[in-house]
Amino acid sequence: MKRESTRFVDWFRHSSPYINAHRGRTFVIAFGGETVADGTLPALIHDLALLSSLGVRLVLVPGARPQIEQRLRARGCTMRYVNGLRITDELALACVKEAVGTVRVEIEALLSMGLANSPMAGLRIRVASGNFVTARPLGIRDGVDYLHTGEVRRVDGAAIRQRLDDNAVVLIASLGYSPTGEVFNLYSEDVALAVAREVCADKLLFLQEGAQVYERTGALVREMTTEEVQLYLHEHAELTPELRRLLTGTLEACRGGVRRVHLLGGGIDGALLLELFTRDGAGTLITARPFEITRAAVIDDIGGILELIEPLERDGTLVRRSRERLETEVEHFTVIVREGTIIACAALYRMPDAALAELACFVVHPDYRGGERGDALLRQMERTAAAQGVQTLFVLTTRSAHWFQERGFQPASLQKLPVGRQRLYNFRRNSRVFIKQL
Repeated sequence: MKRESTRFVDWFRHSSPYINAHRGRTFVIAFGGETVADGTLPALIHDLALLSSLGVRLVLVPGARPQIEQRLRARGCTMRYVNGLRITDELALACVKEAVGTVRVEIEALLSMGLANSPMAGLRIRVASGNFVTARPLGIRDGVDYLHTGEVRRVDGAAIRQRLDDNAVVLIASLGYSPTGEVFNLYSEDVALAVAREVCADKLLFLQEGAQVYERTGALVREMTTEEVQLYLHEHAELTPELRRLLTGTLEACRGGVRRVHLLGGGIDGALLLELFTRDGAGTLITARPFEITRAAVIDDIGGILELIEPLERDGTLVRRSRERLETEVEHFTVIVREGTIIACAALYRMPDAALAELACFVVHPDYRGGERGDALLRQMERTAAAQGVQTLFVLTTRSAHWFQERGFQPASLQKLPVGRQRLYNFRRNSRVFIKQL
């Protein structure tokens, strides 16, 4: 019982930076109709309600493919596809309307029930849905009339933002309407992408079967830039049409202002929470090429590092380092560079004959604090340490004790350090020692 409690407290402490970072942000979350069909929808709704209670502005875009196909089969029909695009005739459109409406009602019902017998019992969530998406027909292509299959023409972003400002969860179906009153069958992925671009979503998340990206070795790809996505599409001709379409859409979303796109496989209980509140996540994160990069320091970075750390050396926060010393130790440093300027740095010193390393000279420029850069740099240093076989990380600090404690470091005595490092301890500075198990 004590071990379980410790694990819970440790997880909760580690998730707190993400809770703060997500508050007030706009997330567009698309999920497949499989979630509704396989009985996992109540668990997902619970997670969505939790996000809403934490101050996340939610736009939900559910799919309904299994429900549509079930209704077509019941009538002895199937959806027709040409060149990878579906043809929606009158009968298919009737099935689409019925399926989409049923899915919407089920989601609204679950969001309205207060999640009885759960920690979210009594929570009141307002749901707003409507004709937010204007569509146009795909028309005739290569001689094929796609009938009632359409594409997004316009998204009423102002109306969506107004509902979000009113603290409602916005629910958008995979249907579009024309100014002449026609109804069009849309791909839910396309709707989610268009909505995310229009509202400048902080995150666009897809939870559906076949959405995750893997290396040829079978390992899950954790992070990709848009350039890496382009290369991946070029090098993997075997991708399913659905995944290729989705990845191509993420490129447009990132170029259109969406900060981050997350691809999560369906059927993973709690995947949404794992992706948003844990360091490693549960899916693939795609971003445009950042203005900032984190990399190993090189000799040309010495001047920038000196400029960054000099104010802290002057006020006694850091031990003074000469240019000569930095030149000999630069291989230990990692830096964050923003448009050619070093805005953060940290050093890692592996202790000889021990799976132990010191984290030192950990600095983020004052103008760039509060933007999760410190957390990102710490995660990078922990990954670097783990790759070197380090099992325990320690830090000596005079001013940042609370920051390190909030991130899992525990107070320790000087005697916990190797004898060689103890001899170098500066008793005049009286630095506190903190240790973290990796």
